[in-house]
Amino acid sequence: MLLFLLLILQTSAAVGQIDPGHCRFPLGMEDGRVKDKDITASSKWYETTGPQFARLNREDGDGAWCPEGQLQHSDTQYLQVDLSVLTFLTLVGTQGRYARGLGKEFARAYRLNYSRDGLTWKAWKNRQGNTVIEGNKNTYAIVYKELHPSIIARYVRLIPVTELSSTVCMRVELYGCPWHDGLISYSAPEGQLMMPPGYPPASLNDSIYDGTHERRPLFGGLGQLTDGVVGMDDFLLTHEKQVWSGYDYLGWRNDSQGTQGHVEMEFVFDRQRNFTSMKVHSNNLFTRGVKIFSSVSCWFKPRLIANWEQEAVTFRTVLDDRNPSARYVTVPLNQRTAKALRCRFYFADVWMMFSEISFQSGENLHPDLKTSTQGIIPTTPLITTAAQPAPSANDPTEETNTPILIGCLVTIILLLVVIIFLILWCQCVCKVLEKAPRRILDEEVTIRLSSCSDTIIMQTPPVPPRTGHAPTACGGGYAEPDVTQCTPHQSFHSNAPHYAETDIIRLQGVTGSNMYAVPALTVDSLTRKDISAAEFPRQQLIFREKLGEGQFGEVHLCEAEGLPEFLGEGSPLPDRDSRPVLVAVKQLRADATLQARNDFLKEIKIMSRLDDPNIIRLLCVCVSSDPLCMVTEYMENGDLNMFLSQREIESTLTHANSIPSVSLCDLLHMAVQISSGMKYLASLNFVHRDLATRNCLVDRRLTIKIADFGMSRNLYSSDYYRIQGRAVLPIRWMAWESILLGKFTTASDVWAFGVTLWEIFTLCKEQPYSLLSDEQVIENTGEFFRNQGRQIFLYSPPLCPPSLFELMMRCWSRNITDRPTFDGIYQTLRRHVRA
Repeated sequence: MLLFLLLILQTSAAVGQIDPGHCRFPLGMEDGRVKDKDITASSKWYETTGPQFARLNREDGDGAWCPEGQLQHSDTQYLQVDLSVLTFLTLVGTQGRYARGLGKEFARAYRLNYSRDGLTWKAWKNRQGNTVIEGNKNTYAIVYKELHPSIIARYVRLIPVTELSSTVCMRVELYGCPWHDGLISYSAPEGQLMMPPGYPPASLNDSIYDGTHERRPLFGGLGQLTDGVVGMDDFLLTHEKQVWSGYDYLGWRNDSQGTQGHVEMEFVFDRQRNFTSMKVHSNNLFTRGVKIFSSVSCWFKPRLIANWEQEAVTFRTVLDDRNPSARYVTVPLNQRTAKALRCRFYFADVWMMFSEISFQSGENLHPDLKTSTQGIIPTTPLITTAAQPAPSANDPTEETNTPILIGCLVTIILLLVVIIFLILWCQCVCKVLEKAPRRILDEEVTIRLSSCSDTIIMQTPPVPPRTGHAPTACGGGYAEPDVTQCTPHQSFHSNAPHYAETDIIRLQGVTGSNMYAVPALTVDSLTRKDISAAEFPRQQLIFREKLGEGQFGEVHLCEAEGLPEFLGEGSPLPDRDSRPVLVAVKQLRADATLQARNDFLKEIKIMSRLDDPNIIRLLCVCVSSDPLCMVTEYMENGDLNMFLSQREIESTLTHANSIPSVSLCDLLHMAVQISSGMKYLASLNFVHRDLATRNCLVDRRLTIKIADFGMSRNLYSSDYYRIQGRAVLPIRWMAWESILLGKFTTASDVWAFGVTLWEIFTLCKEQPYSLLSDEQVIENTGEFFRNQGRQIFLYSPPLCPPSLFELMMRCWSRNITDRPTFDGIYQTLRRHVRA
């Protein structure tokens, strides 16, 4: 009997507040429940092709809605539908203009914008970040497109997209069901990255959140907590294919910043409601440090402009250390009336994870709203995966079912009382048995990536734009004539996870990148007195160009007046006949965090110790006052990627037409120099972590020097993959163990060198793995891990000798011990130069 009751409870808990698989009812475009006044458009070709004719399977007027004129690629013409109430949308059906055989216009693709209040519009994108939906291929066939993820909206805009100038017409139906929950936004701390030992990393972020991030917290939107997808018992498993581990959950660590002891969330609703309860689907895999919350306190606000009521509703959960299943926890809200709630969930263990949150409120709907809500529910669902039609508002069986429902509720309440009694009794028995010896069976843990769907694939929503600002300077003559100090900027904190090994520290520098990962003992305690580089007068730095911008500062190209004389004998600079010297100036923002300032000073100390002809040199610093600056060498020919991409291989044709060219000997010479510089860094146990042609500078004599500020340049932003607006990773240059395990070593630098060598012999004409998307590159990383022969390698460049391509393949060996050392690479390349 008890087992039967538990099965009943588990079954009810497995169904979310709304089921996207069954929420697929036509919302009234075709049958007229959506009125003409609620269908508008940005323009129309004729009165007979106005928005009111955009109804699926109808041929009123001239058969469809057609925007005015020829649609261009940059146009944003739209058809807007007002659904009258908040609606959970799961499907869109579209047609072209058939017009009884006379039409020939249709939309091959379209985008979807939506709004819950008619003021703030959001762009729909799928789980891979794509915003364009495939449309029709002819004028008559209906094309249904699933919305993964589903959206919650009242207003919907369909925006036809075309590559070429053409006439476009559309007929539309929307599918879903009413959003009775009434929740229009929730705010919470951003989810965090979990690195469980022996398992792949789990990114517990809200990847489909449609609000904004204000210095990390989620604000003003809805996401995975309202998508109807309930997380599994093992949070590393997901319902969706080709997403990363932990995708179905939003999770936080107890001891992280902003979540010490509890997580606070705010919920805003469409109107004032009388709340009965809140249901929170929470993970409870306690064997990995995850439990449901120990207690929760909720405060209420009757109006958005009112203060929070002081009296809170507090609920303490019964923790379960025997059943690791995820479950719904129902929190009674005692019929409190409010338009907004603030709930504070307290940790019971190291991690806390939610996959769904829903609210039940009393039937105190406004009469007009109740009528419109009932009117939108159709009597027949779309015949796809829906099981049975929803009952009509006028269904006579509804009254006869009421006594049965009341009886069922009474029975369930009695069963719950019995179950609670049994649970309390079990707890008493367990306290008696607590002192009994127990045997813990250690389960062997292995990583299993058995199919493509198991591969870790990361996606990201758009990053909030920075506030606009003018170029900054280091003060004095380094800026425009009247500027005497740096303009302060908003500081963007880096939340990138620690990917280096435990005995390695990372320096974020002004670019937010990780130039060198070095042994922690080399930069233990540091003050400005420890800096050996000389202080250079700021007024002798003349601003020429901003090279790039990072999270904590900027990189400028400047002229340094009198720098050779300042450095004196032994200056690494070539003789410039007393002319100003071009230098790169890395500047820290005046309002940077204390951690960023310390990292900047550490980077200066490390840079001052590097002395190799193929490593960029620190020349001097400006640290006597803010903002802090470091001055490094800059090469006349810029970075190697730009240098090679503008050249062709040397031939008779290039000589005859004066085309900029390089020879195979030049390419080999460049490769030797990069390997020499990396050999020097490896000898010091320095790990670069971002080796690529964009981070190699070239002078007029084709001398190569390895630098670090490629990440800060917008020109190369596509080379970096952003994880949820936080870490940016050069995944096309990274070894498999760096992406999957977060392990950066000299061996992972060797992998990146192989990709850099490939870039050199393709003359940087294309990006590595150019035919693969970022997600496919990461999926390919999983194939390297599985090592079943399905991994994709870069092709052999036509200019590359077979022996050098063999060297590249060795750099990309799956096993770290099979990769060559930089000393071995240097010797191999030297032999090719001599040959």
